[in-house]
Amino acid sequence: MSNYSEKPLIKHAKQLFAICRSLTGEGTRRTLSYFEEYHPEYIRLKFSTGTKVFDWEIPKEWNIKDAYLEHLDTGRRFAEFKKSNLHVVGYSAPVDAVMNLDELESRIYTQPDQPDWIPYVTSYYQEIWGFCIAENEKKNLPAGKYHVFIDSSLNEGNLELSHVLLRGKLRKEIFFSSYICHPSMANNELSGPIVLNAVLDYVKQVYPESKYSYRFVLLPETIGSISYLSLFANDMKQNVICGFNLSCVGDERAFSYVQSPEANTLADKALSTALKGRDNVKIYSYLERGSDERQYCSPGIDLPLCTFCRTKFGEYPEYHTSADDFSVVTENGLQGALSVLKLIIDAFETCLFPCCKFPCEPQLGKRGLYPNISQKSSNHPARARMDILAFSNGKNSIFDIAKLANLKLETVVHELKLLLNADLIVDSDDVNC
Repeated sequence: MSNYSEKPLIKHAKQLFAICRSLTGEGTRRTLSYFEEYHPEYIRLKFSTGTKVFDWEIPKEWNIKDAYLEHLDTGRRFAEFKKSNLHVVGYSAPVDAVMNLDELESRIYTQPDQPDWIPYVTSYYQEIWGFCIAENEKKNLPAGKYHVFIDSSLNEGNLELSHVLLRGKLRKEIFFSSYICHPSMANNELSGPIVLNAVLDYVKQVYPESKYSYRFVLLPETIGSISYLSLFANDMKQNVICGFNLSCVGDERAFSYVQSPEANTLADKALSTALKGRDNVKIYSYLERGSDERQYCSPGIDLPLCTFCRTKFGEYPEYHTSADDFSVVTENGLQGALSVLKLIIDAFETCLFPCCKFPCEPQLGKRGLYPNISQKSSNHPARARMDILAFSNGKNSIFDIAKLANLKLETVVHELKLLLNADLIVDSDDVNC
């Protein structure tokens, strides 16, 4: 198959949009297989129903073929699964019954404050069934009897996820995670896996012999990350130096991230400097967590990780509704998120802990890095270069230097490449400084 990056990101998202994903089942397998075709390095992992993962247990595998409510007097159908997979409460048990509308109403979920949109509702760990429709549609349901039909199954099976570890020169890892357990919602589902795989493609294409190792995982949210950590927590605690959970990275409204618990990791520093100068940047404390950062940063795991978003989950009106579509997610939105992560990778691969090789200032003029004519100026052409050198002590990271020198991260990356080419600095991750 062609390279993942040869196709616009939005086309990947549109190809996957209609699949009914959940914690388990055929929709999840189809989604994982799609990305595995582009990246055969992925390894599929399976956890069978009933397996204990820390304090959790893998649920039954859920699959669904069809569902609807049919008004018996008129033959009209409502809440048709084949028209929108959001019409069925996630993990609904099978049902084939006739019920009066007044009996049925407690099983119909709406979002009254957004009356034209279908809400996304799930019940993973308690076996129930239900339908979701727009509030305005519910108000107009005709009285009488309905054929209530959900053709689903809950059987012994597997929870599945895919991961890959691209080994670099160093065992130190940069970690990327996203989830593949939501049905047809473009931002709160597909944007994360789409961008994660673009990052994977970027590392493979641009840094085939990378300095750092890169770990990528696609999994069902919460139970998937818990399952993954049950196998790899010890390795990750030893090797992961920076991590990013990707969620809701497809809109154009904002850039945001949820900090780590202490807000002082390399991930916090990387995002704060990579987002410097961008419009509408919002930073949320760990108290406002809500995705898989809850597991990766939990006590006993404590990975140095942040969750990266465009507009944070729960903070845009279309979240968890049928309106989370391609009017929300755009190619520009996806590419904007990708550009942030590519910049962070460039920073790691350029020089994470720069160390000046000389006591005192090196002579830049003889290397063409400093003007040989000196005249007072408020905009000295080598000022940024000199500031970067001044903080290059082998202890400050590239992200620390960007903050200390009040520079954009892309400026620091560019300048460090010049200084490396002039043999003026080394990376203390490569040698003792």
